[in-house]
Amino acid sequence: MAQKTTAAPERDASEDTGPGRAAGRPGVTLPLIGRVVMPSPDRVAFYVALGLLSAFEIIEWPLALIIGFGHFLAEQHFSRALQGVGQATEAV
Repeated sequence: MAQKTTAAPERDASEDTGPGRAAGRPGVTLPLIGRVVMPSPDRVAFYVALGLLSAFEIIEWPLALIIGFGHFLAEQHFSRALQGVGQATEAV
């Protein structure tokens, strides 16, 4: 006897572009924080440049960490509160 199969409903691409999601970008869900997506290639270049500036002691490493973490938080769209903290960190 033939079994009847049903196809899974197709997902709309707009479902993946809500807050905290970037369509097609890998990410991980962290407890208490939410979904964190991989940064885009231009952001990775920024982090590498920041690391090089600190490695060559052009800027101090704690300052590089603060700047990098502030940019990382500002890029995440999962929490308005964390986004505000990131923007405040960038302003300092």
